Amino acid sequence: MEKEPSWKAKRAMFLFASVWTALVILTPFTVGPGSLDDLSGSVGTIDNDFDDLNIIAKIVYLIGDLNCHTKVERSLELNGNQMAFCARDVGLFLGLSVGMAAVIVLEPRFRWILVIAMAAPIVIDGTAQLLFDYESNYIFRIITGAMGGSAAALFLGHVADSVLRIR
Repeated sequence: MEKEPSWKAKRAMFLFASVWTALVILTPFTVGPGSLDDLSGSVGTIDNDFDDLNIIAKIVYLIGDLNCHTKVERSLELNGNQMAFCARDVGLFLGLSVGMAAVIVLEPRFRWILVIAMAAPIVIDGTAQLLFDYESNYIFRIITGAMGGSAAALFLGHVADSVLRIR
């Protein structure tokens, strides 16, 4: 039996998110221990030099450098290397991957209130850090990121169903 286009789109999103998440997590192990530390910078600029890295690590770290602040105090370390993205972004990627798997397997009914409730913690935590003298910890950043990523997965699954489902 031929799968419908929305299922194929959700599967493609799941595969992309999962491969990307795996690359982000595994890349610190592809370079020597302690090679990458304090990658702090600004979003939208290339703040660090990655010329000596293998091609995969170079791509992942350049994308991280351009799209994330990668503040050392907000980033995790693996293999003695700072990750290419902050803890919240890693949580977003994990949440998107797991969330897309759940959307495919469980086929949940779309509810805006659920998406908003799942996205609210990342918005509240990020805004509080921006406006007040407040700093959340790694665990809270990963959890709020994962909830936000899962909310994005629910929304993307709904878009795929709305646009591509054969009626």
